Amino acid sequence: MSAEITQILIMLGIGAVAGWLAGVIMKGAGFGLIGNIIVGIVGSVIGTFVGGLLSVNLGVGPLLGTFIWAVIGAVILLFIIGLVKRA
Repeated sequence: MSAEITQILIMLGIGAVAGWLAGVIMKGAGFGLIGNIIVGIVGSVIGTFVGGLLSVNLGVGPLLGTFIWAVIGAVILLFIIGLVKRA
């Protein structure tokens, strides 16, 4: 496999786990397992973008840092979706 495909698969895996964890953190704001995985993948992109903008060094390795930002992004996304659903 090429390096790009491997990186994409790792990102999808991190996003899936981050989405599940964000659903656990945001009790009642989740969308079920599959929905949370999708939200996690999108949240992973958001979290990585926000982390890059803020240039915050979490003091952990790159893989763990990416996972932390993915969870943060997924929680933010679930929070925003929850607000929109209430409106």
